[in-house]
Amino acid sequence: MGNRLGPKRLAGRRLMLFLFLLSLFSPALSEQIRYTIPEELASGSVVGNLAKDLGLGVRDLPTRNLRVSAEKKFFTVSTENGDLLVSDRIDREQICGKKSMCVLEFEMVAEKPLNFFHITVVIQDVNDNPPIFSRNITELEISELALTGATFALESAQDSDVGVNSLQQYYLSPDPHFSLIQKENPDGSRYPELVVKAPLDREEQSCHLLVLTAVDGGEPARSCTTQIRVVVADANDNPPVFTQDMYRVSVQENLPLGSSVLRVMATDLDEGINAEITYTFINIGKAVRQLFKLDSKTGELTTGGELDFEERASYTLGVEAKDGGRHTAHCKIQIDILDENDNAPEITVDSESKHIQEDAELGTVVALIKTHDLDSGFNGEILCQLKGNFPFKIVQDTKNTYKLVTDGTLDREKTPEYNVTITATDKGKPPLSSNRSVTLKVTDVNDNPPAFHQASYVVHVAENNPPGASIAQVSASDPDLGPNGHVSYSIVAGDLEPRALSLQEALPDLSDRPEPSDTQAELQFYLVVALALISVLFLLVVILAVALSLRRSSSPTAWRCFQTGLCSKAGPGVLPNYEEGTLPYSYNLCAAAHSSKTEFKFLNIKLENTPPQDLLCNEASWLESTSDDNAQMTSNSANLHQNVA
Repeated sequence: MGNRLGPKRLAGRRLMLFLFLLSLFSPALSEQIRYTIPEELASGSVVGNLAKDLGLGVRDLPTRNLRVSAEKKFFTVSTENGDLLVSDRIDREQICGKKSMCVLEFEMVAEKPLNFFHITVVIQDVNDNPPIFSRNITELEISELALTGATFALESAQDSDVGVNSLQQYYLSPDPHFSLIQKENPDGSRYPELVVKAPLDREEQSCHLLVLTAVDGGEPARSCTTQIRVVVADANDNPPVFTQDMYRVSVQENLPLGSSVLRVMATDLDEGINAEITYTFINIGKAVRQLFKLDSKTGELTTGGELDFEERASYTLGVEAKDGGRHTAHCKIQIDILDENDNAPEITVDSESKHIQEDAELGTVVALIKTHDLDSGFNGEILCQLKGNFPFKIVQDTKNTYKLVTDGTLDREKTPEYNVTITATDKGKPPLSSNRSVTLKVTDVNDNPPAFHQASYVVHVAENNPPGASIAQVSASDPDLGPNGHVSYSIVAGDLEPRALSLQEALPDLSDRPEPSDTQAELQFYLVVALALISVLFLLVVILAVALSLRRSSSPTAWRCFQTGLCSKAGPGVLPNYEEGTLPYSYNLCAAAHSSKTEFKFLNIKLENTPPQDLLCNEASWLESTSDDNAQMTSNSANLHQNVA
C-alpha cells in the first residue's frame, strides 16, 4: 500500500485542481486598448504597459504567453514586465499615405485561459518630410497685354506629411509686377497662382526672375524653393477661357480601359493660330498620368489604367488650355470612384487549437476568427457561418471578429477528428464569399469502462497443480486510448482460500496486451483462411494417395506367388562372415506365374536350440520345388532382415 497523503496536502491539491479547471473552462474575453504614439519611434521604445492595462499580473505573464497577432508585426510584448514595445520602423507616410488618421489595429492573444484583446495604436505624424518641387526652374510666358489681376497657375509643391506638418504656405520674392495668391483644392491641399499686379512692357523688360518658396507647418518648419522665369510675350489680346472652373464626375471602379470620363472645353476670342487651343495636365503626379489620358486637341479625358476604389477613392486633376499665342487658362477636374463588390472577404483563424478534449463543455472556445473585406458599405459587410453539420457553432464577438465554440457533445470513439469549413460571405450584389478549413482533433478522456469479452468463464482445473500454474485466461478491452485504455486485472470476490493478491498472480499467462487493431485482426483472418485451404489440399492429397495404394494392392497379380500349396520352406542359411552378436537372416521367395509348379527357396534356421556359433559353422539346407512348365517366369521377392543381438 502506498503512503497516504495528509489532510492538508490533499486539500491543497484539490484547491490547485479547482483553479486549473476554472482557468481552463472560463470563456475567452475581448478587451479594446488604445494607444497614441508618434511615428519613427526607435526600436524597443515603450508604447504602454499592456499587462497593467489588461489587468494581468506580472507573475502571470510567463504562463499567459502574450503574443501579437497581425499580418505585419510592428510591436512585441515584453515577457518580463508586460510592456508593449516597438519592434520595427513605423513610417506613417509609408503605412497610411495621405490619410488624415493613421491607425494600426491588431489582436493580442493570451493563453490559459484563451483570451484576445483588440489593440488600437494611433500613429501621429511628425514633420520628417520637407515640401518638394518637381522642377528647380519653371518657365512661364505671359503676354505683354496681360491685364492687371490676370492669374497664372504655378507648380505646386508636394509634402508627404499630413495635418499641420503638411504644406501650409507659399511665398514669392518681391517684384513690382507680380504677386502671389493661394487657393485650395477640394481635398484641402493648397496651390499657388501668379497674379499680374502691374502692366508689362516687353520692350522695357522681357524677362522676370522670381523665387517661389513652399513652407510647411511643422516645428521647426521645413521649406523648399523653385525659380520662376517669366518671359513677356508679344501681343495676344485674348486668353482661352474654360466653360467651368471645376468639373465633377463619378465613375465605377471597374470602368474598362479607354472609356471616356468627361470632356473639358475652353474657348478663345482670337482668330487663327492665337485661337488654337492645346490641353495638357498640370500639377499631377506620374501615377495619376498613367491612370488618365487627356486628348490635347479635343480635351477628352479617358481611362488609361485600372481604377481601384480600395486604393484611392477620388482624384483631383489640373488641366491647362493654351492658345497659339501662348495664353493659358486652368480648370480642375474632380473624379469620384464608386465602389464595386470586387473583393471577396478574407478569413484569418488565430489561436487555432489542434486538439480539444472530448468532454469539453458547451461554449468552449476552440478558435478565434477575424474577417476583413476591402470593399465599403454593404459590399464590405460580412456574414460568417459554418458549412455542414458539426458540434460547433460560430458566435460573433465584435463587428468582424468571431469565436468558434462547441455546440454539442464530442465523442472521440465515434469521431476522432473534425474538418470544419468556415464560410465568410459579404452582402454585395452578387455576394462574394471565401472559405477556410480548420482541422480539430478530439483528445481522449477516460469515459469508457473496460469490458470482458465473455460474461462468465467456466474453468476445469486438475487437482494437485503446483503453485503458479496457469489454469485459465480471461480478456477485456477498453476503447479509450493510452493510459485510459490500459486494462489491469484483479479478483474482487471469490471463495478461494488462500486468495491471490492479484489476478496476474492467479493467472500468470494473463497479460495486459491491448486489443489487436483492425489491421492485425484482418491479417489473422487471412492467415486462418490460408491455413484452412492448405489443410484441405493436404487432406485431398493424402486421400488420393491412399486410394491409389489400395487399388494397386487389390490387383490379382500381386498375390499369385502366395497361393496355397505352391510354396514350402527349409531352414535358412547363415553366412559365416558376420561378427558375433549380430545374426542376420533372410528368406528369398521366387514364384513362376501361369504354372502349376513353382520353385521356392527358403533358408531355414532353427533359432530355439542352436547356439550362435553353430549357426555360423553349419551349412544351410535348401528345399526345392520345381515347376515342370516352361512358361516365362515372373518373380516377386520379399526380403526379411532381422538382426539378433
